Amino acid sequence: MPEVMSLVKGPKEAYEAFVDKGAELARKPVLKVFHQSFYAGCYIGFGGMLSMVVAGGMPEVGATNPGARTFVFAALFPVNLMIILLTGGVLFTGASAIVPAAVYEGKAPWWAIPRVFAISWLGNMSGALMFALLLQYCDMNEGLTADLARQVAAKKVAKDFFKTFIKGIGCNWLVCMAVFLCGQAQDMTGKFLGIWFPISCFVAIGFEHIPANMFMIPLGLLAGADVSVGEMIILNFIPVTLGNAFAGSIVVALGYSYAFGRAGGNHKSPLPVSRCSDENLPQAATVVKDIEAPKDIEAPKDIEAPK
Repeated sequence: MPEVMSLVKGPKEAYEAFVDKGAELARKPVLKVFHQSFYAGCYIGFGGMLSMVVAGGMPEVGATNPGARTFVFAALFPVNLMIILLTGGVLFTGASAIVPAAVYEGKAPWWAIPRVFAISWLGNMSGALMFALLLQYCDMNEGLTADLARQVAAKKVAKDFFKTFIKGIGCNWLVCMAVFLCGQAQDMTGKFLGIWFPISCFVAIGFEHIPANMFMIPLGLLAGADVSVGEMIILNFIPVTLGNAFAGSIVVALGYSYAFGRAGGNHKSPLPVSRCSDENLPQAATVVKDIEAPKDIEAPKDIEAPK
């Protein structure tokens, strides 16, 4: 019987690939992680600026139909995550799930978590900030784009610490699902869809993503927003970082380790799971092994070779 090919991995196999990706990242040298994180910070700037320019150029729509303007902003923003995930970039948000998952499954040491977290955070910040400064230098952060940048920056420091922390959890839950679905899909179209829906969802809802804020808020500050650096750090960067880290390492990594990994007492799949995903595959495999070939069939012994 020919093997049935699937363009989508089962959730258990996708989780195992998720873990392997974290184990690989945990083993990379500091400079390599920083390099991929720096590039990811720049790509965040590309997608963020695309949304700023297009949605910022729709002030009349924003005044009469704010939902339409929000949809346009959210629909364009995921281009950055598509580039990052499909080119091997490293975001703090994704790293906060895949590395802890590797630790939970015994494929990485515990100290890989603070190491990768710190390097990816600094790399994302460096790339996003440099991109914002270059845009400012090129006179691209002005007019309607600058107006929206100021509004976004002011909005992101308007809530208290705990509310922003909760918004950070909601955001990275969805971002990590985009990483999960991207790894689950085996074709380019599936990867695009797996990334686009969760990312546009968190943007439209208004959740908080620390790599995006590393670009958005400095861009607003450069445009003259009435926001101080201290407010940016205390009211946004710290609670959003903590919320994103909690969602990645606890909600997603530990939650799916319980569903498919060691935290839930599950075993690694003994069979390829490209066609199915069953948490009870170990038991199913045992049943298959217990079936033996019939012993009462013997080959005829009186057949001689032709002379």
